[in-house]
Amino acid sequence: MVSAPPPRRRAIGAGIAGSPTALWAAFILTHLWLGFLNLTAQGLPLGDVTLQYQKWAQQADYATYYVGIDSAWVYPIVALIPIVAAGTFGFANYAGGWLSLVFILDLVAFGAMVGWRRGAGRGSAVGWWWIAFLLLLGPISLGRIDSITIPIAIVAVLFLASRPRVAGVLLALATWIKVWPAALIAAILIASKARARVLGMSIVTSVAVIAIALVLGSGANVFSFITQQTGRALQVEAPISSVWMWLAFARVPGAFVYYDAGINTFQVAGPGTDVAAAVMTPVLGLVVVLIAGLGIRATRRGAPVTELLAPLALAFVTALIAFNKVGSPQYITWFAVPVILGLATNATGHGRSFRVPAMGALLIAALTQYIYPYLYQNLLGLQPTMLIALSVRNALVVGLMIWSIGLVWGLSKPFVDYEQLDAAEHWLPTVWPFGGRATTVD
Repeated sequence: MVSAPPPRRRAIGAGIAGSPTALWAAFILTHLWLGFLNLTAQGLPLGDVTLQYQKWAQQADYATYYVGIDSAWVYPIVALIPIVAAGTFGFANYAGGWLSLVFILDLVAFGAMVGWRRGAGRGSAVGWWWIAFLLLLGPISLGRIDSITIPIAIVAVLFLASRPRVAGVLLALATWIKVWPAALIAAILIASKARARVLGMSIVTSVAVIAIALVLGSGANVFSFITQQTGRALQVEAPISSVWMWLAFARVPGAFVYYDAGINTFQVAGPGTDVAAAVMTPVLGLVVVLIAGLGIRATRRGAPVTELLAPLALAFVTALIAFNKVGSPQYITWFAVPVILGLATNATGHGRSFRVPAMGALLIAALTQYIYPYLYQNLLGLQPTMLIALSVRNALVVGLMIWSIGLVWGLSKPFVDYEQLDAAEHWLPTVWPFGGRATTVD
């Protein structure tokens, strides 16, 4: 049988890749597949949802007892809304309710990304990247509270130029579900001329959330998420923990993996882990301040938002993972937002190429799925192949952080063309909604 000539195959491939029907079909099939894995795969990938989130929702329904209001809670208070909402159609169907909720939110974000009526256009490549990222990351991409924040944050960054106040509201709400989107707010406040509108609406939204919680009787519990994580030891997947995982493998006295029943997670102990756990939060704070300083320097020297915002957001997000003593696999979902922002910006003819972080994030996602959930017990058993996979994954996270910080550092040097590029804030309107009506935020 004679195969089709390469040009024809390339044309067919390009036609499929550019087809809105193929793109949307792949998106839907990806979520069906990931939903199936969450419900059936070994390792109980939906365990947090069915064992913990469902319990909180049942407490609210049966006993009118709301975590975050009637007690201290590990998550910000708005996280209670999707957790309770997933039980709308009964607790027997709670897992399906959760997966359906995530799918609907992802559907909205995907439509914002690739366009609803005119076809995918320039957004198709970005859409295909997100599909690949979800597939490679596996069931964890839908199975945690972080999965609620990702589509909200994606829509927020796509709204930034045309509707900055809406972006501020969305990012504030996402932060009150899981703290990490605060990194995106920080990047916007440094790099974008829309900073005042984003900050103003973020403050208004946060005040409203706090006021509602206080009226409902939360008291100081509304802020309990700030202190709930401070006393944690080193979780096994955290980048810093790789040192002691290898020490435990080498049977160094005192180095071992153990289960902390109080917070339902596996942690690592060994010589120096108490000190490392104590200093990680201050070190993370210092790194965030340094990144912010570089971003401010770049802004003052004329770096346009087209060049600065995406790498600065990526620098903040990677730092939150690289210097975190927790390191749960769902943290990798955070990469989606700054990478999509960078790819979308470049797709409109602005900004630097984001191929390096795009490919790096895909590899990190694949290694994460290899580790969790299927072979997680092998990691806990300190099998060398799993330790190598974890170490490589963590090294790639650190590598992306260095890449993004290096790019921000380079942007702090003045360039003669920055004045021409300062029409900068015109770029995002062409990102949202890919081919839609342009609106500036000057």
